[in-house]
Amino acid sequence: MMKMNEDFLSSMQEAMHLLRTAGPLEATAAIQRALRGGDGSAERAVPEPPVDALDANPSARAGATEAFVRPHVARQADVEDRGHFSSLTYVNDAGQRNYKLYVPSGYRGAPLPLIVMLHGCTQDADDFAAGTRMNTFAERHHCLVAYPIQSKRANPSGCWSWFKPGHQQRERGEPSLIAGITRDVIANHSVDPARVYVAGLSAGGAMAAVMIHTYPELYAAAGIHSGLPYRCAHDVPSALAAMKGAVGARRAQGADGHDGSTMPKRPLIVFHGDADKTVHPSNGSELVRAFSASTSPVTEPLDRPGRACTRRRLTAANGIDAEYWIIHGAPHAWAGGSVRGTYTDAAGPDASAEMMRFFLAHPRHLE
Repeated sequence: MMKMNEDFLSSMQEAMHLLRTAGPLEATAAIQRALRGGDGSAERAVPEPPVDALDANPSARAGATEAFVRPHVARQADVEDRGHFSSLTYVNDAGQRNYKLYVPSGYRGAPLPLIVMLHGCTQDADDFAAGTRMNTFAERHHCLVAYPIQSKRANPSGCWSWFKPGHQQRERGEPSLIAGITRDVIANHSVDPARVYVAGLSAGGAMAAVMIHTYPELYAAAGIHSGLPYRCAHDVPSALAAMKGAVGARRAQGADGHDGSTMPKRPLIVFHGDADKTVHPSNGSELVRAFSASTSPVTEPLDRPGRACTRRRLTAANGIDAEYWIIHGAPHAWAGGSVRGTYTDAAGPDASAEMMRFFLAHPRHLE
């Protein structure tokens, strides 16, 4: 009994240390090991991938399985060096954020579409551009691409604060900074205001959901990969619950009474792997709930090389379109991405190509 108590006390001390240094998921895992008994050394030898939507420990990424984190062997975007990829800074009352902007080589001043790409935790603009290859598609389809970069001061792991109420409202916090970057690009380049889009992965996908809800007059459509619904959380515990699949409890109900089930205002394309162990796949279904509740969806099992997938084409009662791609056997990673970036799954369908197709087919009708 004394030995067990000493071991348990040691495990609790380890959990408190992990809570301070690595984050709540690592601390929870230590507690679970203690309750099961044993030191859990076999589990720690091959750790779960870091949480790509909260305050994950960046150093833990080195030990994650290669299926989730591929080596980042290049710091430049996967393009043919024909366009221009520059570093810029935006400042407003909410703070300052750096961002990178890809301008295709064919840019001559004619209005072009703009895609705003929001990276996941532990990523940056170069990593995300390399992994998604979105600059390559922008070169091919003549688009501008902006990559806002989360400040390490705001979050040491580079996670967007999608789960904090102060960052879920227009003209406040991070949404105001991302919208400001978008407007900055529009002001300094020739951008078609009817074809401005926002997309993201994981924490970036959750923030893309925030942006399309809070700035429907700015963005024509959104792409969300392995993300979470708008206002499905309001703090770290509720964010952890949502990531585990408890997305229906709050139903995206905000403190100001906003109900996420109201009729969608903009088209949406969603990708989610049904083997995602970081953000539960039910989050993908919840993202399109307002669409699927309105009409009978068209479900298409797609036969293609690589992972099998199912695409659901949805139309809300007000005529707004959505696509929901369920990627069978896929982990928490960008489908069809390049191994030059992190959190990519080369076996999946090409999410970047499909997002580009969906975006360009859905310009915003200017009021």
